[in-house]
Amino acid sequence: MLMDIFLTFFKIGSFTIGGGYAMLPIIQREVVDNKKWLGEEEFLDSIAVTNSLPGPLAINCATFVGYRKAGYAGVAAATLGAILPSFMIILVIAMFFTSIKENPIVDHVFAGVRPAVVALIAYALLKLVKSMGINSLNISISIAVLLLILLLNFHPIFAIVIFGALGFFLFRKEEEK
Repeated sequence: MLMDIFLTFFKIGSFTIGGGYAMLPIIQREVVDNKKWLGEEEFLDSIAVTNSLPGPLAINCATFVGYRKAGYAGVAAATLGAILPSFMIILVIAMFFTSIKENPIVDHVFAGVRPAVVALIAYALLKLVKSMGINSLNISISIAVLLLILLLNFHPIFAIVIFGALGFFLFRKEEEK
């Protein structure tokens, strides 16, 4: 199990460019669809939890999944698997960066990668919206948080705490009905 966890997150870390949000669709495909380690709703909950913690989203998500599957040993396997590819890639880039930093081919490759990363993030967003359930309350909360952050520079941590508490009361009342 530990080797499977390590290799799964090593693969995710090796083939994802663009950071944690770009990794979400790949993590979801591997962890929910292929391995069935988490259900769809549990994956969404894990993203909510890991997004509210300090540190990179993908590492936090790997840590969460590793713990759920194999305790602390799973944490070590998943986290190491997720971190190691980036570490190795950055090490190689650092060794050769001065010779390639002005290379037009490298510039063109990154120009093509950037829109692909945006598409991966948009895909992750759409999957999360679908799995959260589309109803007026969910959409209202999402829009309210977005507007607070964009227009009033509201801190995301405060938004998570306040709307988490609000959600506890609102959704509990909905469930009672």
